Amino acid sequence: MPETSRRGLLLGTAAVSAGAFLTACTSNDPKEKDTAAQSNAPAADDKPGKPVTIGFAGPQADHGWLNAINENARSRAKKYSEVTLETTEGSNDTAAQIGQVKTLINKKVDVLVILPADGKALTQVGLEAMRAGIPVVNLDRIFASPQAYRCWVGGDNYGMGLNAGTYIGEQLKDKPNAKVVELAGIDNLELTKQRSQGFADALKNYSNIKLVARQAADFTVESGQAKMAQLLQAQKKFDAMWNHDDDQGVGALRAIQQAGRDEFLMVGGAGAKSAMDAIKADNSVLKATVLYPPTMAASAIDLARALGQGKGVAGLSELEIPTNLTLYSAVVTKENIEQYLPTGFN
Repeated sequence: MPETSRRGLLLGTAAVSAGAFLTACTSNDPKEKDTAAQSNAPAADDKPGKPVTIGFAGPQADHGWLNAINENARSRAKKYSEVTLETTEGSNDTAAQIGQVKTLINKKVDVLVILPADGKALTQVGLEAMRAGIPVVNLDRIFASPQAYRCWVGGDNYGMGLNAGTYIGEQLKDKPNAKVVELAGIDNLELTKQRSQGFADALKNYSNIKLVARQAADFTVESGQAKMAQLLQAQKKFDAMWNHDDDQGVGALRAIQQAGRDEFLMVGGAGAKSAMDAIKADNSVLKATVLYPPTMAASAIDLARALGQGKGVAGLSELEIPTNLTLYSAVVTKENIEQYLPTGFN
């Protein structure tokens, strides 16, 4: 998503939600069960524990996915009566966000959850928090140093491209000389490069498919419409397209409808409700979207709570939460839409 709880984790993701796992006692020996229960303190139950104040700092919610990040964090925190959530206003200005995080550090919050506007630029303030004894859960855009966070949780940009490419490849595998186009995000962002690389690698598995055009947009409805119109004008016929972002996909669909084109299938990215509604209605070229779930913010709150209470993650044997958690980018189609529709964001 640009530089993203109503529910727990998305079904099918690989992220670990500390509040959603079942306890990991599988032995039939009562003695072994007791030992396991005593040696680990899972955060699986919803029973109130030690009071924890979590500081949450994210960028400005000027995109549907980013707004969903904020909603997921706030809603998840409300689930726990012992959790107090201190939130900042959010800013895309790195200096302003650094100041907001410093304010949270000065308030001596127990744990920090930070989705930085720029991971590299906020690395120093992450280090400052860690040195002050405040563990940091780094959300999505990763800091430049692993010393700046205790745990990173985020999406799989390469996996998005890989899964989008594989889905398209399977749909077109029997079509000779199939042509594909790509409507990417902002080209100077690392996440855009990763998504495009995953897509290109997937298509290498299908010798009959060729990527004939690629256009970069800016994650907005307006840019999606303008860049899609250019693609349609340049390519008179193709078989499939992948759009990196469902927000810009709204504009892309407008351009497609205005051009009266319907000879291809379209795959979106992120999991916006508008995209899921279109997939369910099955009345446009949009047939699938590859998730980049904003529920990662809910998981970050779960993990921050576990850190603040000195607990591990139930379902895992270790006493500590993992260092890195990467969400899975599931492909949502008409066949599984009901499963994922409640997680769509506006």
